[in-house]
Amino acid sequence: MHKTLPALVFFCVLSLCACATSAFAQAPDTASAASAAAATPTADAAPPAPSEPQLIGIDKISAGDTAWMLTSTALVLMMTIPGLALFYGGMVRKKNVLATLMQSFAITCVVTLLWWIVGYSLAFTPGSAWLGGTSRLWMNGMTFMKDANKLTVSHLALTIPETVYAMFQLTFAIITPALIAGAFAERMKFSAMLLFVSIWSLVVYAPIAHWVWEPSGWLAVKGVLDYAGGTVVHINAGIAGLASCIVLGKRVGYGKEAMPPHNLVLTLIGASLLWVGWFGFNAGSAVAADGRAGMAMAATQIATAAAALAWMFTEWLIKGKPSVLGIASGAVAGLVAITPASGFVGPTPAVIIGAVAGIACFFAATSLKNAFGYDDSLDAFNVHGIGGIVGALLTGVFASKEISGVEGSLLTQLWGVGSTVIYGFITSFIILKLIDVTIGLRVSEEDERVGLDISQHGEKIE
Repeated sequence: MHKTLPALVFFCVLSLCACATSAFAQAPDTASAASAAAATPTADAAPPAPSEPQLIGIDKISAGDTAWMLTSTALVLMMTIPGLALFYGGMVRKKNVLATLMQSFAITCVVTLLWWIVGYSLAFTPGSAWLGGTSRLWMNGMTFMKDANKLTVSHLALTIPETVYAMFQLTFAIITPALIAGAFAERMKFSAMLLFVSIWSLVVYAPIAHWVWEPSGWLAVKGVLDYAGGTVVHINAGIAGLASCIVLGKRVGYGKEAMPPHNLVLTLIGASLLWVGWFGFNAGSAVAADGRAGMAMAATQIATAAAALAWMFTEWLIKGKPSVLGIASGAVAGLVAITPASGFVGPTPAVIIGAVAGIACFFAATSLKNAFGYDDSLDAFNVHGIGGIVGALLTGVFASKEISGVEGSLLTQLWGVGSTVIYGFITSFIILKLIDVTIGLRVSEEDERVGLDISQHGEKIE
C-alpha cells in the first residue's frame, strides 16, 4: 500500500479535476448569474453588495477589519491543527494516536490546495443557485497591486482584501472534513481517507457552502440562517460521519473489548484550543471588527459554558460521577450549537441553546448510539450532527431582528437542515461506496489490531 499511495493521490487529483470540469460545464454564464442574483431577495439586511469581486483602492480597506480577520483566520486554523488533532488524538487508543494526528494534518494540506485550484471559486463566486462560477479558478484575478495602490475585495467582504476572505473561508473548508475523521477513527485506510476527503470537499462541502453563504445560493434566497457554519460545517460533517460509520462498520472488538481514551490530557488541551479558536470561527464571521462580532463572541462563550455544565451535571446524575471527557465533549457541543445562532441571538438565548445542546448530545453519545448500534468512534455525528441540528433549529426560534436585522423561522431552518442532511448523507454514502469498490476503505483486521500507526505509517509512540 505504501508503494501505491502516490498513484492513489494522483488518481484523486484526476478525479477531482473531472468533477470540477463537469460542474463548470453545467454552470451558467457568470454575468447572467450575477444579474439574476441581484434581482433575488436575500436574508441579509445590509445594502446590496456588488455581485462580483471588485478592484478598489487600498485606502478603502478597513485596517481594523483586516487585522481582526487575519487574527480570526489564524484562530480557526488553530482549531484544526493543533486543536482538533489533539482532541481526537487523545480519545483514540495508543496504537492509533499518530494516525489520528496525521489525518488532521494531511487534510489541512490537501484541502488547502483544492481550495486554491477550484474550491473557493465553486463556493464563493456568483454562479447558479447550486454552484459558483469559474472566475476564481486557481484564484486568478485575486489581485494586489502595490504601485497602483489597488487590490480586489470579495462581494461578500468589501472592507478586507479578498485574499484574507478566501483564507478565512479556507479554514472552514479544512476543519469540516477533519471533523468527519472522528467517526471513522481507527479503521479507515489513509489512502482512502485522502481520496474521500478530496472528492467530498468539492462535491459536498463547496456546493452546500454556496447554497447557504453565497447570496445567489438557493438556501440563502429562501432565508435559511447560518451565521458561522451550523449547516455548512457541523451538520454537513456529522451526517457524513454517520454515513462513514454505516459503510465502514464497527471497529474490531467494538462492544466486546474496552476501548478507553489513550490520553485525556491531550483531549482537554485540544478542547481548550477549540474553545479559544472558536472566537475566530463565530466572531470572525461578522467579517468586521464591530458590535455584531462582539455579540457573537459573548454568545459563544456563554453557550459553551452552559453546554459543558449541562452535559457534566446530566452525566453526574445518571452515571454518578462527572468526567473530564464529558465536560470537554459538552463544551464542544455548545460551541457547535451556538455556531449558526451566534450572530443572531443575545446572551440569554445563548444559555438556552447551549444547555439544550449539552443534554441532547449527551444522550446522543450514549443512548442513541447504543440504540442504533453504529460505531461513531469519537462521536462526530453525536456531537456535531446532533448539536448542529439543535443549533440550526433554535436559531429559527431565537433569532433577534434587533441584533441581526432578520427574523428567524423554524420552518425555514427545518428546510435548511433537511436539505443538508439528505444531500450530505446520500452523496457521502455514494462516494464512500465507490471508493470501497475501487481501492477499498478499510484496513485489514490484522492491520487494525496492530494499529494504524504501524500499519499505515510505520511509526509508533514508545
